[in-house]
Formats: sequence, C-alpha cells, structure tokens
Amino acid sequence: SGKFESGFVNVAIQDNDSVMFHSLAGSRLGIWVAHGEGKFSLPDDENSYCIAGRYAYTDYPGNPNDSDYAVAILISEDGRHVSMMPHPERSIFPWQWPWYEKNREKDEVTPWIEAFVNARKWISG
Repeated sequence: SGKFESGFVNVAIQDNDSVMFHSLAGSRLGIWVAHGEGKFSLPDDENSYCIAGRYAYTDYPGNPNDSDYAVAILISEDGRHVSMMPHPERSIFPWQWPWYEKNREKDEVTPWIEAFVNARKWISG
C-alpha cells in the first residue's frame, strides 16, 4: 500500500533446519505484521534460498509487503540465523490474536512460543 501497515496474516512453516522453527514445520499460524516498507527482494531462483516460512497467500494483503516467493522467514544454511518480516513476539499470547481456536481456549501461550523455547534449548546445549 506504500504506507505503514499492521495486520494479522497467516504463515505456513515449511520443513526446515532452523534452530527456532524446525519443530513448527507443517504448521499454519496467525501472526502480526507491522511494516512501513520492508520486503524480501530475492534476485536468485527460489531454490537458492533456505525458506522456512511463507505467507499463506501470495498476493496482497495476505503477502502484505509483496515479498518474492511469498517469503516470510529466511534462514541460513546451518539454521542458526533467521531473517523474518512478521513478528512472532507480538503473537505469543492468545489474547494478542484477533481470533483464536475455541478448542484451544485454555492455551496460556500460542505455538509461536515454541520457536523461542527451541532457541533457548539450543543455546543451553
């Protein structure tokens, strides 16, 4: 849109070797985006990148910044480094979501917490 946006979109986590996101592979989760201009502009072929997550929809507003290949989460080949546009830290608690599944209403945290737990476990060795 060319202006600051904040919205709630879906991200599909792919099979990946990320320290943070490997255990979330196969998940499709809601997540907040907030950006003014950020965009993944990827000049090489899609297979040249380690893509851990994509916006579940390829077009705006589901891919809010029109990232190439609908990329939301990129990782390094060794899985230790993450570059991502959406904000899991703003999506940790069910009360932060505009809609949360009724059958999970007793959740204290959302599945996004798992990424941070995975990182802590990796650091702890």
